[in-house]
Amino acid sequence: MRAFLILLLRIVVSLALLYLALRGINFAAIRERLSQINIGWIALAVAITLLQIFIGALRWREISALCGAPLTDLKAFRYNMIGAFFNQTLPSSIGGDAVRLWLIGRTGAGWRAASYSILTDRAVGFIALALIIVASLPWSYGMIADEHGRLALVLVDAAALAAGVGFLTVGYLPAAWMKAWWPTRHVYACSVIASKVIFGRTTAAKIAVLSLSVHVLAVVIAWCAVRAIAAPAAFQQLFLLTPPIMLITMLPISIAGWGVREATMMVAFGYAGLAPADGTVVSILFGAVYFIVGGMGGVVWILSAEKGKGNMAVPATVED
Repeated sequence: MRAFLILLLRIVVSLALLYLALRGINFAAIRERLSQINIGWIALAVAITLLQIFIGALRWREISALCGAPLTDLKAFRYNMIGAFFNQTLPSSIGGDAVRLWLIGRTGAGWRAASYSILTDRAVGFIALALIIVASLPWSYGMIADEHGRLALVLVDAAALAAGVGFLTVGYLPAAWMKAWWPTRHVYACSVIASKVIFGRTTAAKIAVLSLSVHVLAVVIAWCAVRAIAAPAAFQQLFLLTPPIMLITMLPISIAGWGVREATMMVAFGYAGLAPADGTVVSILFGAVYFIVGGMGGVVWILSAEKGKGNMAVPATVED
């Protein structure tokens, strides 16, 4: 009952945020944009999303190997596709991550190694996104004329940078002190692994390229959505606007980011001098592309051998 109520609450939040995002929008303009959709650009966006998932799988494979949970390229990609399907059912990426944890845990790696691989992969992706946002601040700050928009951008940048640096700093704190408490012990372990991945001589360049590619492809997907409705937004503008929007969408308060993404993109487009209605349509198409890819992941899940090998229960705790 508790899980059902939480899910119901997040559905309500998604619907409420969608209502707030759409209530001031000119629906005639949205209908006009949607009636002019170029399906070719949407198909290209779907293909690019599949490439993005594959590149993310390559990064996860590198991280999983360091965690003691080795994966092949194909298995990592297949698990990521299944995760994309479950991402459409639960808040943010929680559903997909839980299923990926279950899948890799059942390969014999153990739940601790599986958990570390998922958490570290997410942390490395978050840090890469934070670095992109901070590095682009001089240009994004200049693009936004509204003072409130500039303040919001600076606060998002500062929070992202502080979270990323704080997580990596944990790995350099005294081990004896960090390992004395169960939660800090596992956060410490993930931080140490993340530092090895990010700063390791053999992994640093590869992980940097893969992580940056994942986020740049998210911008390309948004650009495809813009081109699909012939909206007057340049790629450079999307490169500055999309990463902060993706960061905010990570908040686990709605289903698959719906509502949060639309409200944020509408506001971001307005601050950048673009039509807020275009931002809403682009966000809807962006979400629709991931929904289509998630459906493909559902087919992978239905056909997967793991589906029939037991229930989907995932341990509530990580073994010591």
